[in-house]
Amino acid sequence: MTNPRRRYRGLFLLFIPLLIAALGGAVMMLWNAILPEVLNARPLSYWQALGLLLLSRILFGGFRFGGGRAPWAKRRRGRWSNLSEDERARMKEAWRQRCNRS
Repeated sequence: MTNPRRRYRGLFLLFIPLLIAALGGAVMMLWNAILPEVLNARPLSYWQALGLLLLSRILFGGFRFGGGRAPWAKRRRGRWSNLSEDERARMKEAWRQRCNRS
């Protein structure tokens, strides 16, 4: 019996370029439909739209896939939930003292 993940790997690898192409087309169509009239901007070509999409991803989104928080945030949350009320109060006070330094 084959692994079900293996069966869909090829479809997934085909889906990524199709998604990128569709997003580039959407950026181009939205830019060309809105911005030339509103801001007197020049229309974009498809490749310029892909470049703009990549640039915005670099500047604003980074390259983290899967979303969610950083792994250290999950560990921190787990540690905090394991503290007693006294330990939490001491830690809060320590952070208050650190943050109030001038």
